[in-house]
Formats: sequence, C-alpha cells, structure tokens
Amino acid sequence: MNEIILLKLGEVVLKGLNRRSFEDKLMSNLRRRLQHCGSFRVTSKQSTIYVEPQEADCDMDGAYAICKQVFGVIAVTRAKPCAKDKDDIFRCARVYLDSELRAAKTFKVETKRADKRFPMNSMEISAYVGGLLCEAYPHLKVDVHRPDLCVHVEVREKAAYVHGPSEPGAGGLPIGMGGTAVSLLSGGIDSPVSSYMIAKRGVQLELVHFVSPPYTSPQAREKVVQLARELTAWCGRMTLHIVPFTHIQEEIRRACPEDHFTLIMRRFMMRLAEAVARRTGAKALVTGESLGQVASQTMDALTVSDDACTIPVLRPVIGMDKAEIIAVSRKIGTFETSILPYEDCCTVFTPRHPKTHPILAEVREYESALDIEGLMMEALEGVERVVVRQ
Repeated sequence: MNEIILLKLGEVVLKGLNRRSFEDKLMSNLRRRLQHCGSFRVTSKQSTIYVEPQEADCDMDGAYAICKQVFGVIAVTRAKPCAKDKDDIFRCARVYLDSELRAAKTFKVETKRADKRFPMNSMEISAYVGGLLCEAYPHLKVDVHRPDLCVHVEVREKAAYVHGPSEPGAGGLPIGMGGTAVSLLSGGIDSPVSSYMIAKRGVQLELVHFVSPPYTSPQAREKVVQLARELTAWCGRMTLHIVPFTHIQEEIRRACPEDHFTLIMRRFMMRLAEAVARRTGAKALVTGESLGQVASQTMDALTVSDDACTIPVLRPVIGMDKAEIIAVSRKIGTFETSILPYEDCCTVFTPRHPKTHPILAEVREYESALDIEGLMMEALEGVERVVVRQ
C-alpha cells in the first residue's frame, strides 16, 4: 500500500449538525490546493481526513507542506497503511520507521483502535508491537513518559496505519465557512497578519490596496502584490483590487486642515473598501489596526473611521503589540517582504502633528468641502483587479 497523509480535524468536530458541511468545505479546499501536486483522493472518516496519492509520481512532499497550511486541520502526519493484522502492523512499523527506530534510544507504541471489531484492544496492540520492536532493536528501551520516538498505530475501518509523531496543522476553520470580507492590505507588517488571522476563522478574502502615483512607486505596488501572493499559501487564491488614490489625497491636502489629513484619508479608504465589498458580496471589512500604535489608531480615531462605513469592521490584531504581530508575520512568511523600504500611500502628505482625539462633527464639516461622491466614483472606475495565486 502507498504512503498516505492523515489529517486530524480541530474545532470542526464540535460543529454538531453542521459538521458535515464544514468537512465537505475542508475537503473541497484540500482538493483544489493539491491539484498541482498530482492526483489525490481526499476522503473523511471518524474525524480524520485521508489524502491518498492515486499515481506513482504524486509530489508527496509538496502535498504534505500544503496540508499543513490548510485551515481546519489541527495535525498532519505521513503514514503507511497495512493489513489489520498484528504481525503485519509490526512489520510495517519496522520497515516504515526503521531509520527513526535506529536513531532513537527510547520509544513507546501508542495505539488507537477506531475499529472495535479488531480482536485486540489498544493496550494489547501496543504491548505486542512494542515487544517485537524491542527484540528487533535491542538497543531500544521503553519509556512511556518521555520517549525519543512514539510509534503510532491506528486501526481503522479499511486498514491499520503506522506513523511517527504528527506535526501541527494550521488550525482554525475551513475557508469559505465564515463568509467573505474585504481586507485592506497595505505594504506594512500588520495588515497581512490581520488578513491571515481572519482567514483562519474561515473567512474568504478579497483584498484592497490603495496606490498614489507618482507619490508611490511601481515597486511599492509590486511589493503588495508579492505580499498577497505569499498570503495565498494560507488563504488560497484571492483577487487584489488596486484603487487609485492620488486625486483623493491631493484634494484632501487642498481643502482640509493638515492635522486631519490621515483621518479623512482613512474615511475615504473605508468608503471605497465598502464599495468593493458591495461589488463582491462581502459582508465585512478587515483592517490591521492595533489600538494606540499610531495616531490614527486611538479609540476616538477608530470611531471616526468606522462612521464612514455601514458594515462591520473586523480588527484581528487590535489587542496585539508590535512584537506579537512581527512573530506571526515571520511564521506566515510575510515579514521579509513587509519590511522592504518602499513607501505606501499612508505615508503621503503625513501631517506633522496628527489629530489623535478627533471630534466626529468637526471631521464631517471638514469633509463637506470635498466632492465625496465624485471622488469615489472616479477612484472606483480606475480599479485594477489582479488575481493572485501561490
């Protein structure tokens, strides 16, 4: 039998009557993500998903790496199937884990017997296989508390499976089960992390980025496209909506007080992101704001920003400090791109002394000097859409 990949479900198993729809979505996501690794059969049974190669040239290493980045999976392992026979299980363990058994000094066998028709219980299987392994590898000693190697045996409906320790999966919920949201993606560290964290809750993302040529460069735009591409390893294929923002920023500079530049700019971004949400059927916005990190992220400033839109604004990193956000950024592979020294439109016309505790009525009054509808219509007509894939 060919080597396969076993995936353990996380909180999906707690979904009660809705559980099947979550499992179906997870398997659909897996099938789509695994396509370029070859032909795989993806099935689910007893809180485990089986990823079985159907051809000899399937890329098992690539498939294994992908499975660890699909939301909804809590643990991933490569395993070797064998017949449901105690001696076959021993032989499979000896051959499949030979190098690990030779390298270890201590070990234990841990068995899960999902098929209750098997004539031995879990402890009996572990004792039998463990005893034969001790005879085959005289240097090994049994340590049930802190072994160098844990040999896992799973006796399931179709076969028995032998494997070593599993690795953590991505966790969370299958993408698509949490609805669709529009994530505002800048070129910084925070917004990719925010996008990752909300996708982990099963949310399908549309991405929005604002550009202000000639104040922002083509390199800055490509940096954000690269960030979006890096996020697809976790979030799957997405569309990046690139919104021209130069005229809006120039009009804000012309007509509004300098200390309110950032606030009014932010309100335009929220309106435009909501317009993209309406076009795409999204139900919420996602931002990378962290409370108190910069002047536009005070509680009063966030209240002013939220006033510009009518749908919920989700802020996954709102309570995180910069060190925590950077740690996640490194984990998901976006940090090195985020710190490339290219400007984004948020740094254009930055006020010397930004307003940190704005008054909503004043902000609305300053905005009244602008043709809000006309500026928005012009920007939306110039939106460029880029489909990003891994």
